Amino acid sequence: MIGRTRRVWTLRPSRFAALSRGRARLAWVAVLVLLLASLTALAVPPLTANGDAAGRAAERMTDIGLYERVVAGMRGGDPYYVAASDAMRAGAYPLHPFLTMRLPALAALQAAIPGWASIALLLALATLTAFTWASRIGLSLAGLLPRAILMMLLATSMLAFFQPGLVLFHEIWAGLLVALSLAIRRPGRALEAIALGVAAMLIRETAALYLLVMLAFALREGRRREALGWALALLLFGGVLALHAQAVASVTGPLDPTSPGWAAFNGPGFFVRALVASTGLHALPLVLGAVLVTLALLGWASWDDALGLRMFALLIAYGTTMSLFARLDNFYWALMIAPAALVGLVFVPDALADLWHRALDRRRITVTTVTS
Repeated sequence: MIGRTRRVWTLRPSRFAALSRGRARLAWVAVLVLLLASLTALAVPPLTANGDAAGRAAERMTDIGLYERVVAGMRGGDPYYVAASDAMRAGAYPLHPFLTMRLPALAALQAAIPGWASIALLLALATLTAFTWASRIGLSLAGLLPRAILMMLLATSMLAFFQPGLVLFHEIWAGLLVALSLAIRRPGRALEAIALGVAAMLIRETAALYLLVMLAFALREGRRREALGWALALLLFGGVLALHAQAVASVTGPLDPTSPGWAAFNGPGFFVRALVASTGLHALPLVLGAVLVTLALLGWASWDDALGLRMFALLIAYGTTMSLFARLDNFYWALMIAPAALVGLVFVPDALADLWHRALDRRRITVTTVTS
């Protein structure tokens, strides 16, 4: 039955090819609901125009300016927490709770090497990540056209990650490390992926959500050793975070400003708009970008591979977190999952074809009794 569905771009049937007619129709309903939910992005205020997040940022030092000042202070001999707290006060940034101050790993690295070396390292990491994803996905595609589309989608997803002007931005580095970790993980070989996940968390603590997703999959699949590795990495990070909290407390006081919090409840439209703004989709009309984000989710869900299901779950996890907790000026959180997010579109033609055929399947089994 599955073999009769003609393949469009992929070598193997999609996950949807095995659905019953009833489940395929329910899947179509789910797709329509997701499309409608994505269109709520049209009601979200602009994230990068004058006003709202950008307007507030313009009234103070920009985030990149803040990071430049921290690195300059460390090169001048200041310890990280002194340099960071001084720079945040100068820019009127909140210093409470301790999570408002970034972990010191990236600033320490960039203070120790020349600026050109930091840019070269970023571009090398971005190139390696793109090559790894292209190699990994390319094995599932048939012909030159889908592979060309794959490269175009990677370029669109990773546009921000090849910009030297963002070399000081923590989400740029952490997002690349998360993407590379996910791409190189193999059944029975997860040590390198776990190590990259730890590196991502040490740069941006929100990468811990990635490790939680990977831990959940390892437990679900009964991979105990892998699950133990992800769990130990999270425990190690918990210890680092506790030390970070103590260090921040040593350079802050009760008069320092407090963050307004992260319970914004901006909804799924905000996540969609943030992902559009974080990729090359920002050049398209928002309604088209929102539809493409939803179709990318569909593509990842349809790919019959462990990587596809993990990427789908990762997008849902970060999407849910951003929908509930991110403020409008936290739209850059979407960079954590942007590097490969749009690649799921390459699986959409086969996904839609399989859903269409399964939803319209009207074959019946006729049992004939022959008596002699």
